[in-house]
Amino acid sequence: MCRKEMAKRGLPDEDVLSRVAVVTNRHLAARPYLEQIRRVCQLHPTAVIVREKDLEEEDYARLAGQVLAVCREYQVPCVYHTYPETALYAGVDAIHLPLALLKRYREEGILKEFTHVGTSVHSVREAEEALRLGATCLTAGHIYLTDCKKGLLPRGTAFLQEICALVDVPVWAIGGIHMGTGQMEEILSCGATGGCIMSEMMRI
Repeated sequence: MCRKEMAKRGLPDEDVLSRVAVVTNRHLAARPYLEQIRRVCQLHPTAVIVREKDLEEEDYARLAGQVLAVCREYQVPCVYHTYPETALYAGVDAIHLPLALLKRYREEGILKEFTHVGTSVHSVREAEEALRLGATCLTAGHIYLTDCKKGLLPRGTAFLQEICALVDVPVWAIGGIHMGTGQMEEILSCGATGGCIMSEMMRI
């Protein structure tokens, strides 16, 4: 999709999208799930993270495989979540894990099969632990107010800047990020590689 067509449809500029990692949530999709994934992939974000962590592994494998097929069609990198063995079976070498699972699978030795290992951090201590466990990428949040974390105050851009200054791996901001509001520019100025966006990308 060219810049002119994207502007005509009111879609974000491709330069912005190259800094966006899409986090999926089928419960938020504005249209049938795979149609929404296809619409997102047509925008060519930097990656699609198949979150859907409420699914049991067998159901996750089935759904993630369908997402992977769409991602490959549009040459968008696909990152699996929670289930590393499922990822390897599908030929996916990028995984995002909660910190507790990162520790478990690190001890089991399975993570050496991956080129990309991401995890979410919410403090300096967690960031330091993630690095010790071999994370190649961190997601730091939540940075802005978000309905996904109702009642919880955001950690803010000062926290993001602190994490970015601390580590030597890519840091992605997450939580309440909206395109076209100046927030992307703000997180990039903090040193982040880009932003992870769920709600907005599932409704775009």
